[in-house]
Amino acid sequence: MKVCNEIKAQIVRASYTMQEVVDRLSNEYCWSDSVSDLSAKLQRESIRYKEVIELADVLGYDLVWQKRREK
Repeated sequence: MKVCNEIKAQIVRASYTMQEVVDRLSNEYCWSDSVSDLSAKLQRESIRYKEVIELADVLGYDLVWQKRREK
């Protein structure tokens, strides 16, 4: 799945609009308050790892690295 689609799906699952997410990112992490800026990053798949962690935080998620189970 493309990063863009996965992140947008998580935003919907968390019951937020893109504007609400951008507002929270702007307030908590000093991101741009432009929905089009976030959309462009997602579309280009140019979002940084640090930004993904911050985005997950405002959605109420923790990103966890987990070792795969042996098959």
